[in-house]
Amino acid sequence: MDAFTAGILQRIETTKSDLTRARETGDDYLADVELSELEDLRRLAAEHGVEIGAIA
Repeated sequence: MDAFTAGILQRIETTKSDLTRARETGDDYLADVELSELEDLRRLAAEHGVEIGAIA
């Protein structure tokens, strides 16, 4: 696995965790921000052929 792939997968995992925490604490604004970030990361991964299946 190259550095780009490892980095994007780690960022997706971190963002998912942050999104869960925002939802659990009722921070709707932060949840929206994290969800947008997650969508951007998924798009970026897809554009570069990075498989995210199990973590998506």
